[in-house]
Amino acid sequence: MNRYSRTAAVAGALVAGALVCPATPAAARDGGLWGAATIAPGREGIVEVMGVEEVSVGAVLTLTAPRGTRVTGTPLDSSGYRGSVAAGGRSATYTVTGAAAGQKNRVFPFVLAVPADAVPGTRLRDCSLRFTDARGVPRAVGRCAVTVGLAGPVLTRPLSGVPLSARPKISGTAHPGAQVTVRDKDDQEACSTTAALDGTWACTPGSAFPAGANRLQAVAALHGVSAISEQVDIVVARDDDAQ
Repeated sequence: MNRYSRTAAVAGALVAGALVCPATPAAARDGGLWGAATIAPGREGIVEVMGVEEVSVGAVLTLTAPRGTRVTGTPLDSSGYRGSVAAGGRSATYTVTGAAAGQKNRVFPFVLAVPADAVPGTRLRDCSLRFTDARGVPRAVGRCAVTVGLAGPVLTRPLSGVPLSARPKISGTAHPGAQVTVRDKDDQEACSTTAALDGTWACTPGSAFPAGANRLQAVAALHGVSAISEQVDIVVARDDDAQ
């Protein structure tokens, strides 16, 4: 288990394409607060907040959730901090209780839930950060950038382990309207199509696969965000009697 509680680990397992800011941005280095994540519709993801240079007893860090989302957890598993989520999930806080006083550059995780009807590629508004001392005096403020991501597509056909013809039908599910591209083990495009309104899609390779082992993976893209499926191992038969 990492520095977060089991709650965070579970939330992370639910996320498809959740992205946490990989490096400290200029806003945090210059004394501001910052956090970022890309979270698929109907999923949860973790926004890691940076920029709190040093904490003192009674200090409070508050994240106000973007419009339409809600905070579902404060999973920092470390003594000296108390996490709390407001009723309805509109905001959440971490309060320094004692043992953590004097710690520097701590990263604070907040779990956010994005509604199922959120549009992939949308930048969610009104995500704000505020750090105050024990008297309620602001010491730092900032923004969090939350983008609606894309749930990973699913390959439902062909089935792994079943001998296939050289140009098998490939199908699955993805976000409605997403452009789906299927690639083989050599990262070559096998076929592409657009997911229908019910999320289903299907395509057939334009060129025959060589006989033997291969591997397929689907990539979905919509409005500037993308996600990938799990890989499926396949075997192409050496004759046309395969399924």
